[in-house]
Amino acid sequence: MQNKILGRVYVLGEDIDTDQIIPAAHLVYSLEDPDERKKYGEYALSGVPAALAGLPNGNMPFIEKGKSHSEFSIIIAAKNFGCGSSREHAPAALEIAGVKAVITPSYARIFYRNAVDGGFLIPAESEKSLVDYFKTGDQAELDFINKNVTNTRTGESFSVKELGQVSQIIEAGGIFEYARISGMLQENTHA
Repeated sequence: MQNKILGRVYVLGEDIDTDQIIPAAHLVYSLEDPDERKKYGEYALSGVPAALAGLPNGNMPFIEKGKSHSEFSIIIAAKNFGCGSSREHAPAALEIAGVKAVITPSYARIFYRNAVDGGFLIPAESEKSLVDYFKTGDQAELDFINKNVTNTRTGESFSVKELGQVSQIIEAGGIFEYARISGMLQENTHA
């Protein structure tokens, strides 16, 4: 896992649920098929109400129409990100769209676990809500060594919590790969 992530920020409101992250109507695509997989990126965050998308101005698209990759690689959201159903497609859709990290003071537990277990993206937790300190389009530097995120436009830095063992799971590419690498899973030698 990288020690730092530098990227453009997309700011969201609170209680962004998994149906807003990837609406159920778009769960028909295969994550295994490369062409269909891109659809998850194309429709990522397409269910977010316009007033909560691209704060502070609102109504800013996360992805340009017809594209599957966003210019925004860091999401900063208010509390309770990823609430709703337990769909693992939500963090996968964000990763496919190019998101490397989400920063929020609180996650729905199932979204957090799905993000980590699948090795999709880094779920960083801020000490407080940062939506009033960043604007969509700002550049941010997320530093895991110093445990902070800096708005490069304003120069302000804010604390994020240590990831702990979560970083090893994400770096391995998910919980199953981590278990395999760390010797928790035995290889099946019977053919």
